[in-house]
Amino acid sequence: MDWKQKIVDPDVVIKKIRPGMSIFLGTGLSEPRTLVNHLMNSNSHNLADLELIQLVNFSDAISLKTLDSHKYRLKTFSSGNMANQTITQGLVDLIPTRFTRLHQLFESGHIPVDAAFIQITPPDDSGNTSLGISVDVARAAMEQASFVVGEINPKIPRTFGNTFVNTSEFNMLVYSTKDPLYFKRWETGPAFDRIARRIASLIPDKSCIAFSIGPLFESLGRQLAAKRHLGVHSPVFTDALMDLIKSGAVTNLYKNIFPGKSIASYAFGTPALMAWLDRNNFVEFQGIHTVFDPVNIGKNPGFMAIMPARKVDLTGRIVLHKGKGNVISGPMELMDSFSGARISKNGKIIFGLPSRNLHNHPNIRVSTERYYNQLGFEESIDTVVTEYGTAMLNGLSIRERAQALIEIAHPEDRLELFNQAKQKKILYPDQIFLKKSPRLYPHEIDDQKIFKNNIIVRFRPIKPSDEEQMRRLFYRFSDESIYYRYFHCVTTMPHSKMQEYVNIDWENTMSIVGRVGASGHGILIAEARYLLDRSGKRAEIAIIVDEKYNSLGIATYMVNLLKILGKERGIKAFTADVLFSNHKIMRVFKKAFPGLNSVLEEGVYSVVMPVADHG
Repeated sequence: MDWKQKIVDPDVVIKKIRPGMSIFLGTGLSEPRTLVNHLMNSNSHNLADLELIQLVNFSDAISLKTLDSHKYRLKTFSSGNMANQTITQGLVDLIPTRFTRLHQLFESGHIPVDAAFIQITPPDDSGNTSLGISVDVARAAMEQASFVVGEINPKIPRTFGNTFVNTSEFNMLVYSTKDPLYFKRWETGPAFDRIARRIASLIPDKSCIAFSIGPLFESLGRQLAAKRHLGVHSPVFTDALMDLIKSGAVTNLYKNIFPGKSIASYAFGTPALMAWLDRNNFVEFQGIHTVFDPVNIGKNPGFMAIMPARKVDLTGRIVLHKGKGNVISGPMELMDSFSGARISKNGKIIFGLPSRNLHNHPNIRVSTERYYNQLGFEESIDTVVTEYGTAMLNGLSIRERAQALIEIAHPEDRLELFNQAKQKKILYPDQIFLKKSPRLYPHEIDDQKIFKNNIIVRFRPIKPSDEEQMRRLFYRFSDESIYYRYFHCVTTMPHSKMQEYVNIDWENTMSIVGRVGASGHGILIAEARYLLDRSGKRAEIAIIVDEKYNSLGIATYMVNLLKILGKERGIKAFTADVLFSNHKIMRVFKKAFPGLNSVLEEGVYSVVMPVADHG
């Protein structure tokens, strides 16, 4: 039968509907808008007590008014857009389930489907057509339905992957009279750009990434453009991903599942994205059970589960966005990405959020108990990123998590968070907080260098949350090293002493730490600092380096870094007291300050190192 003989007017389709039917509707840009509008606007008596099944709802056609008429009831699996407003009113049925289980629920008939309205591309001469940019569970729904209607829309792209169907599988076809549901690109700003830059620094070359929609991903796409050999295994394909692929950063060569191809189940975006996807064999669309399967995700090494958050509390508990901000990114859906990242070798789970919301209220809270749409299993959260920093939570105690998260809150919110945390006994009762410190913290100091033996060391200013790492560094030192640093025998370094050391006012003291290992998860192996004298023109300098990393040039590099920072801040000379037998540090100082002066008295060198003439 020629497929053109199946073309009918939408009203003919509507007359075939019977009361009590369950009707599956395509999702997102693949919603069959012509059929849906006729369904909503028709006054036919046969349209009664209908169940509409849609994975995620974006349409304004399925309105509160039509649902309240008792002609229709919406059953959905994600509190995405309109559904989120009506679930609590009892007008929408939300089925909480992981997306990987949906295919089996439809295939088994556990969720019955009587009719399926599917948007398709124009058929070719053989009657073959494409599901376009939304595969999800459409095939399983079509197989269960006794009445299948295809809405032909020439404005959706013909895509590759598990998208091809023949017109013989449809009972009727209609021509679309409406554009697809396009989505404008999200506006970004400086905060999201800084968040994205920090997240990008955590993503190495050859990683596999997944995107969703929102300003975070718009910014992240630009920040990842300098990467190499990225892979894409994403629930959603967006304009930001299109731009990233165009930049040359994505090759998919190091993926173990669908190598060489970018994989998605949906596309959300602009007409430009639709045009780019048309007949683009670099991108494949697969069923939701394939894309969301944690085992499939985990087969790709270095899978980065990157997710936007609405709020986070001091234990690491995440609150997700509502409405369009959490398209297929609700608690149930994220479980699959979580599991996949855990299976993936070197996988990570990263949440990003601004320190404050659009109303200028804090997004980092001492507690998030009163917020809806919470994500459990906070113990699985690896990383939280704001525009002010990165908190690495994996392996930290509740107290350490609280310290790390307070440090990335908005500077004006940190004191209140600190006081609330002390009241709730999350922090030590004697924990100190320097009010000026958040405002003066030198965020601009962020550096790394490769030393001998290909050892990479990352440098940044010290933080209060470095207390435990600094204590561990102290206890790794030999008695000789401790004596060189403190001029007497020190056997313990309790919290009361170390917290004073790591809390810096940044007006009179500068302290830089060096870390090795994975970005954010490394070990602190060095610290260098200076302390201004009363004149403000001279500063005493001190440095310690883990003995395992001696003789690599780390001490010299850090002293030179302090010299540069000191000169920028008006310091004219550094001073130090050095034991006669400490030849190593004297060599470091002489190398960094060729014009130094030293006087030996009672076995101790008093060293003066001019800055201005040799900077």
